[in-house]
Amino acid sequence: MDTIASLFSFITTPVSWVIVQFHTVYGAIFGPDTGWAWGLSIVSLVILIRICLIPLFVKQIKATRAMQTLQPEMKKIQERYKNDKQRQSEEMMKLYKETGTNPLSSCLPILAQSPFFFALYHVLNSIASNDTIGVINENLLQSAQKAHIVGAPLAVKFTDSSSKVEALGASLTDVRVVTAVMIVLMSASQFFTQRQLMTKNVDTTVKTPFMQQQKMLMYVFPVMFAVFGINFPVGVLVYWLTTNVWTMGQQMYVIRNNPTPGSKAQAEYLERLTKHVTQHDKVSKRRDRAIVKAIVAKGRDRNEFERKFINGLSKANLAAQADGTVIKSDAAAAAEAEDGTPITATGAAKRQQPKRQSKSQRQHGGAAGAKAAGENEPKTSLTKSDEPEDAKPAAAAKKGGAKPAGGTRSKAQSGQRKGPQRPKSPSKK
Repeated sequence: MDTIASLFSFITTPVSWVIVQFHTVYGAIFGPDTGWAWGLSIVSLVILIRICLIPLFVKQIKATRAMQTLQPEMKKIQERYKNDKQRQSEEMMKLYKETGTNPLSSCLPILAQSPFFFALYHVLNSIASNDTIGVINENLLQSAQKAHIVGAPLAVKFTDSSSKVEALGASLTDVRVVTAVMIVLMSASQFFTQRQLMTKNVDTTVKTPFMQQQKMLMYVFPVMFAVFGINFPVGVLVYWLTTNVWTMGQQMYVIRNNPTPGSKAQAEYLERLTKHVTQHDKVSKRRDRAIVKAIVAKGRDRNEFERKFINGLSKANLAAQADGTVIKSDAAAAAEAEDGTPITATGAAKRQQPKRQSKSQRQHGGAAGAKAAGENEPKTSLTKSDEPEDAKPAAAAKKGGAKPAGGTRSKAQSGQRKGPQRPKSPSKK
């Protein structure tokens, strides 16, 4: 460990100075020798470091989004070389190189805060060994050794002997219980953070080496924290537990407000956005307008959740525009007619289908229609005559003695439907 400490000795003095400055503030409130003063100093150090790492975190988010834009190309490579895993990996690495993306970008925040972690470890280890370091002099060293966090001295470890623990004014049982609880919380927070990333913020339609890496880290990191945590001083456990909680909260905020396209988090986000837009008929926040703008620009390349969002706006008679805003569908149609630019969605009313009539209504309506048609149309040779039946043969005999034609019979034959009938086609001579 001395070799690692010597490598990070350049940052040991700044870290010790920051801790001492925070200790001065909290010592005036809680007392200089209390665990609250020293514990909150370490927590404040973590918050300060993570605030300084926010630009790096933003860069990490952009790199992750760049990886998401490559998902269609990755899917094509997987389908093309699905039987050749080695060629598939080679093509993936070639794609990363051509686009300038790095699948390991998610590890940047951890790598960036590693120097601070080892510097803090060396500071606390020196306190446990009764050695001054950085700006921590003899008085501050004695004050730090007296500080207890829930009964455990700041500089003790799970594996320390009972004599060393008793020399710092504590019992071995208290130290083991406190350190064990903190190790479990530290590992659990790390596991939950990775699991949240895998289950909510990953497009599961495409399997990439990046996803396999994240899935591996989800199980490896908690085990690593549990194994190495027994050799961490209590102050280092406070540091790492605090940074895990910060990471978890920061990731929850990003997943909720800027989810990965195609992920479960995006479906939940667009569902909330649909409800808000349909209630207020507008997109209020700039971040929401940027997301709506990106969805409109995709056109036919929208995923399932984005198409559902556009359809939801259409059902509410709203139309998403290219600038990320939404307007009423009538106004959108007028704008389209004015400048000739197509709109994203239209609120045109759907053609209503006629209601289906019951059997009795159809029979009643058919009979009434036939009756009305019979009253209006002129009488032909196929319709019933008003003359008496006895007069019809006599009239036919006077004209030529011919029998009446079969098509002019007044009464329909048995089994033949009543009403006007279509005349038979004339036979060829």
